Amino acid sequence: MVEKPTISARFKAAKRKIFPRREPKIGDFEFQGEKTVKEDIQEKYGFDGDLLDIFVNTRGVLVNKWHHYIPIYDRYLSRFRGTKVRFLEIGVSKGGSLQMWRRYLGDDAVIFGVDIDPTCARFDGQAGQVRIGSQTDADFLISVIKEMGGVDVILDDGSHHMKHVSKTLNDVFSQLDDGGIYIIEDLHTAFMRKWGGGHGRKENFFVVLLQIMKDMHGWYHYKKIEYGGVSGHCSGIHVHDSVVVLEKNKVFRPTFSQIS
Repeated sequence: MVEKPTISARFKAAKRKIFPRREPKIGDFEFQGEKTVKEDIQEKYGFDGDLLDIFVNTRGVLVNKWHHYIPIYDRYLSRFRGTKVRFLEIGVSKGGSLQMWRRYLGDDAVIFGVDIDPTCARFDGQAGQVRIGSQTDADFLISVIKEMGGVDVILDDGSHHMKHVSKTLNDVFSQLDDGGIYIIEDLHTAFMRKWGGGHGRKENFFVVLLQIMKDMHGWYHYKKIEYGGVSGHCSGIHVHDSVVVLEKNKVFRPTFSQIS
């Protein structure tokens, strides 16, 4: 007589089928659709703005972006278009992203990129200024921001390693001018061991983000503030799939009134 599997065993088998044990790889998500990239973004996200055309018409340099990022970028960066916005991108890579931002933000924008790879110096002066150094070197980043005359937007598209992401944010968030924003992308790496992440690990950036949110509410509790360099200047946080946007503004002690 063949013994039937228990309910628990059947449940575990079904769970393995739905949630395979293998950790997903970035390559698993590469676009393989029959439609064009533009059509995919238009149909899935209902977005058809200028940034979409700029992205899909990039030529001569490589730009690598997840499709759902395009409308997210436009949502937060459109107000800076045509202004003298000071824009710092951490991570230059193949140079395509800087060119995309130049075409999107306009000729008046002050655009700088930083990268640890010395070969990225070849992009200096093309669509923006490029400086070579590590995102974990606070003195280096602050020196670049001073050279820029301040900064309104910081986009972290650097190493994507959990320790680097958290350290860079804590080091330079306060350097943003009031009204500025700090964008961290590719945070799917928070769940991947290759980048120091993992679902249950304390190094996962979303664990850090939860602590920052607790710190922002420090008025109402007496626990230790761990990320005061961020929470003391942050007026809001927006979380999207793999993208976090933090708003920089003066933070005041909350008060309320009763008016009748």
